[in-house]
Amino acid sequence: MFIETESTPNPATLKFLPGRVVMAQGTADFAAAEAAQRSPLAAALFDLPGVARVFLGHDFITVTKSEALDWQALKPQILGVIVEHFASGRPVVAGEEGDVAAEDVAPEDAEIVSQIKELLDTRVRPAVAGDGGDIVFRGYRDGIVRLHMQGACSGCPSSRATLKHGVENMLRHYIPEVVAVEQVEV
Repeated sequence: MFIETESTPNPATLKFLPGRVVMAQGTADFAAAEAAQRSPLAAALFDLPGVARVFLGHDFITVTKSEALDWQALKPQILGVIVEHFASGRPVVAGEEGDVAAEDVAPEDAEIVSQIKELLDTRVRPAVAGDGGDIVFRGYRDGIVRLHMQGACSGCPSSRATLKHGVENMLRHYIPEVVAVEQVEV
């Protein structure tokens, strides 16, 4: 099995591309080992010293390391865990896949929310996935769009600039009702 590795805008995060589907539907973001128990792959990655976060996308895995280790020491271990996991035939996530959280939306804003989601899905998410992350809609009220950054984008030094100068400007351009974009943590 050949696994490609790509850097991300977040220097603490690398993107691993195993050349196969990782998550058939949705994504899964694990900010701590305790949260990763439903994923044999994420749990195995967290067993490695220095792994601080694991994000599972459609065809990639991003791993964020702690500052204590460098990639030269950690990367070969991560590659070994990924190869071993896929060779074992175990599921990536046991039970339900994907990240599902309640959205804060007023019923009268359904049309605006539909437009926001369409723009996010067609213009923003593909670019963010290219950097090893995801952006998830969490709500819209009083002109404010609430988004959650995942994977390489979570904790990335440039994520606030991406939201404010990229996503917010685009949404405001196409949807006049949008006045601001806020990042929320789940």
